[in-house]
Amino acid sequence: MGFLDCGGGGGKCSFGGFKTLVRRKQVDSEHANAASSATGQHQLAKALTVPHLITIGVGSTIGSGVYILVGTVAREHSGPALTVSFLIAGIAAALSGICYAELASRCPSAGSAYHYSYICIGEAFAWLIGWALMLEYTIGGSAVARGISPNLALLFGGPNSLPSFLARQTIPGIGIVVDPCASILVIVVTGLLCLGIKESAFVQGIVTAANICALMFIIIAGGYLGFKTGWRGYELPAGYFPFGGQGMLAGASTLFFAYAGFDSVTSTAEEVKNPQRDLPVGIGVALSICCTLYILVSAVIVGLVPYYAMDPDTPISSAFASHGIKWAAYVITIGSCTALCSSLMGSLLPQSRILMAMARDGLLPSFFSEVNKSTQVPVKSTIATGLLATILAFFMDVEQLSGMVSLGTLLAYTTVAISVLILRYVPPDEVPFPSEFQEVIDSVSLRRNIPVENTEAYGVSSENIPLLTTTEKYPFVNKGNRRKVAGWAIMATCVGVLVLTCATSSLSLCRTIRYILCGLGLVLLFSGVILLSSIDQDDARHNFGHTGGFICPMVPLLPIACILINVYLLVNISAATWTRVSVWLVVALFAYIFYGRKHSLLENAVYVPASHVDEIYGTSSNCVS
Repeated sequence: MGFLDCGGGGGKCSFGGFKTLVRRKQVDSEHANAASSATGQHQLAKALTVPHLITIGVGSTIGSGVYILVGTVAREHSGPALTVSFLIAGIAAALSGICYAELASRCPSAGSAYHYSYICIGEAFAWLIGWALMLEYTIGGSAVARGISPNLALLFGGPNSLPSFLARQTIPGIGIVVDPCASILVIVVTGLLCLGIKESAFVQGIVTAANICALMFIIIAGGYLGFKTGWRGYELPAGYFPFGGQGMLAGASTLFFAYAGFDSVTSTAEEVKNPQRDLPVGIGVALSICCTLYILVSAVIVGLVPYYAMDPDTPISSAFASHGIKWAAYVITIGSCTALCSSLMGSLLPQSRILMAMARDGLLPSFFSEVNKSTQVPVKSTIATGLLATILAFFMDVEQLSGMVSLGTLLAYTTVAISVLILRYVPPDEVPFPSEFQEVIDSVSLRRNIPVENTEAYGVSSENIPLLTTTEKYPFVNKGNRRKVAGWAIMATCVGVLVLTCATSSLSLCRTIRYILCGLGLVLLFSGVILLSSIDQDDARHNFGHTGGFICPMVPLLPIACILINVYLLVNISAATWTRVSVWLVVALFAYIFYGRKHSLLENAVYVPASHVDEIYGTSSNCVS
């Protein structure tokens, strides 16, 4: 992998074609942005501030799941401890949010997890993450759109009360249920996103505000009923933890996905006026608002009705109806509709930016990278995303594919946490330059007496590149091998987490084998943690990307905890879902081999030491002038 220091950050390994899999692109910088502007690329509008980011984060995160999950999880897992499950899930999501915050402020360009993994891990892995994100956003958006029409029908009086041109119809002979309402909504949202980022964020803010008002109604009105009736849902013989601690944790693992969506904020990083300050604040405040609302809603609902008496399909409406307030169902249905509409916008917005980022890197046709001059948004990639989501929402019952969305989300979260470790311990020490810079690089190399032909000689051997200050805690760790030791420690940690989580989750294995695998996983995990905690982080991290932004605390412990939680959830996803996603990723791999790899902008790139970047750009500017 790219972080195992195969002769430098550019991925110049001696394994033939393998070097193309681990080559890493240049991190965002003022030089790189200026170079892209000079090539005539239109830039996205710098229009977003903290309120816009909070709106996008909250709107993308709070879907209709909260209106349903509270009943299912309380009945089957948590009982009255549902609030604690939401809190634990919120803390777990916050770990991923903290990792996202550092990378987003350091690398504020469109692409989110795809962009970070391309910079830190390697091209092939970033390609697969990009395709996994397509699952998260496109299928997720289609599933959300198909969930809107049943809720709208309830507002009109019942399941079959929508006008015929909007109602679901079954095609005779083939049995496919089409949903015109879902496809129309996707088209409307796509058109809105094409108008401009500020306009779409404003509309999403209005829709999100309506959803929050519905949730506040639930909290205030439900709290009044609870104090009036004595909170009978908490007065149970089984106590606060009827399913024990294990049930509470199982509920938290399910509720974790209620926080998915905050990563939509990072996909707009290139459109934020002050990304170093605003992105971390936007992510943190959005997650805090979501967690607070979830906890308050769940605390009210489980107090109004005993958990075992909750309706799993309409838990909130039925809770109010049991106290004689049947009209509350209309308010709750409006909240659910607005939540779905906001979540739909939060799905289509990031997908277009990811397509644009992949096309900029040459991995997709340049058609997707074009930015409209007047609206300053990637209109073509937005329309392509909307068209695909419209077709899926109209023809397919994508509910059975919803598990693929969760898997794509977890893969992205895991990748971001690993990227933070790589950034701190083995940041890229080589930077790719287009072949057009060859003459300038030659002149700089002659001044520094560096052999250009052998890029492997750049990274760790240059006297001008301080790799670390001192590392004397272990006798086998020194200046020359610190990066390799750190790279293998990260690898051991990741493998240990995988082995440990697989062993603990594979109940079909015999006890002896499980214990052996658990022991092996713990040894690898703790060995990696101890090594990473003991050796110094790379000094180059201070100059990596844009400086002055948010810094992830408690490295390496916090990212490793994030990896552990996400991988545990990954290995517990059903085998059928893994099979579907594996087929999708195999298709993606073939697409990369036959198109992306050959058209990548890094195909003919020249790698130079990171410490020489400013000098090369300066020399290039002098030559131009």
